[in-house]
Amino acid sequence: MKFRRLGATNMKVSVIGLGTWQFGGEWGKSYSQQEVNGILDQAKALGINLLDTAECYGDHLSESLIGGYLREGGREDWVVATKFGHKFHGHLERTQQWTAADVQEQLDSSLKALQTDYIDLYQFHSGTDEMFDNDELWTLLDKQVQAGKIRHLGISIGSNDNLHQTSSASRVNAKAIQVVYNRLDRLPENRVFPSCQDQDLGVLARVPLASGYLSGKYKPGAVFAENDVRRSHDAAKTAEKLRSVEQIQRNEVPEGMDMAKWALAWVLKHDAVTCVIPGCKDEAQVAANAAAVDYVADTHPQAWKEQE
Repeated sequence: MKFRRLGATNMKVSVIGLGTWQFGGEWGKSYSQQEVNGILDQAKALGINLLDTAECYGDHLSESLIGGYLREGGREDWVVATKFGHKFHGHLERTQQWTAADVQEQLDSSLKALQTDYIDLYQFHSGTDEMFDNDELWTLLDKQVQAGKIRHLGISIGSNDNLHQTSSASRVNAKAIQVVYNRLDRLPENRVFPSCQDQDLGVLARVPLASGYLSGKYKPGAVFAENDVRRSHDAAKTAEKLRSVEQIQRNEVPEGMDMAKWALAWVLKHDAVTCVIPGCKDEAQVAANAAAVDYVADTHPQAWKEQE
């Protein structure tokens, strides 16, 4: 595994992280504690140390499954990132919860679910600018940092071009940005990434495989299960994306190279990106994702140096 510095947090994170929305049951499969334990054991064995979850991946369900694993020990081996701002009510059903009191309750619930005393990266989760511009909220969060419940704050922007929240990161003491970035969606390159670099923000690139479309497994006309979030995607747009994937695979991916590995390594080439956080359905996918590190250069500006 290769590691990078997560911006001004100075945390050492693996360039391949582990996204865990799937543990909440909205990607066509439900998970047992045993299955999650196997996935996390595999990730740890391969050097992955960053886990990204959220309060609304299930009603703290993803967090609870991770907490069930962390309960057995080794919490210090992981960088645990979670998020706040939403309440899960059912499959793809959320309500917004942004008051300081709401977020305090969410934080306490996340700590309980994760069975930990602290969260390494606590992220504002895809809220509007109006919800973001709330001094009371950030004052509360700063107090939780001082209390040791949160090590660092981050912002998971909902729009890939949200410069307002990105450029305000330093003002609210946030040290990392999470954003959708992949070969099919390069919008962050225009304004978000330059702002991240100016502020020395770590960047977590979510959806690096474009919801699995860049895995090369799906063709136009693919049908997904009723409880798979991709079932709700616009069919015409999905077909267009899959046609683009076919062109990319034909014109850009070296012959004989696994497309998913290529797609992850492609994201990690950008100077602003610290790590990718692909999801995975099983241990084999963890291993396949981790193998992308073979195509990642050691010359990145955030490459980890032991003297740091």
